[in-house]
Amino acid sequence: MSVVNVLGYGVSNAGLQVDASIAMNFVKDNQKSKYMACANPHSLVEAVSDAPFKEALHKADILLPDGAGILLAAKMLNLDVKERVAGTEFFIELTRLCNEQENVNVFFLGSTEEVLANLVIEVSKNFPRVNVCGTYSPPFKAEFSEQDNQAMADAINNADTHVLWVGMTAPKQEKWIYQNKDKLNVNFIGAIGAVFDFYSGSKKRAPEWVCNLGLEWLPRLLREPGRLWKRNFVSSPLFLIAVCKQRLGFSKV
Repeated sequence: MSVVNVLGYGVSNAGLQVDASIAMNFVKDNQKSKYMACANPHSLVEAVSDAPFKEALHKADILLPDGAGILLAAKMLNLDVKERVAGTEFFIELTRLCNEQENVNVFFLGSTEEVLANLVIEVSKNFPRVNVCGTYSPPFKAEFSEQDNQAMADAINNADTHVLWVGMTAPKQEKWIYQNKDKLNVNFIGAIGAVFDFYSGSKKRAPEWVCNLGLEWLPRLLREPGRLWKRNFVSSPLFLIAVCKQRLGFSKV
């Protein structure tokens, strides 16, 4: 895995195809609970005051450069990051690779029963050789009990899962993966947040040209200002300040 140092985190600069191929190799080689997370300005700033989240990001086997802010940071730090790799593109590319194999079992954990049902329909339609071996909509609560965690682990393990996709939003999903991965008999786990909503059609993603301009955050902010204002107007400036400090040789996040 080729990585660059962004605020002390090893962010992949290999590009989408290589990132997805590495994940696919985890499955082919029957690895144990390797996992992917996404690095964006908000997550790296939030991790400063959330030690378990910070640990989960540091220990990720693949940390994607998800967000225009990461590409801007790479330019400011003279780092070679080939492209932005968003969770949606990674999910599609790895699922495409799974579709080329035989008997790859995929499990979806998170969101609502309705979203999961639509997600399964879309995946089955677009990737017919991928076996969706199960879904699980966890209880809607701030923290899961040990019984909750064990029920999720049992459902995943009993389904003979190879690839587990977790869509609980950050930082909940990353912390859940890191804290529970040793209970899971899976090869690869991906933390992909809102991808469940986008791919199932429950929420509309920004047009491709908007994403290519690095403005995918804008339509989401306009739709959900109450939830996303902090991400854009607090975390982004703090992230740029931290990047400037790294550029000048001062402290890292």
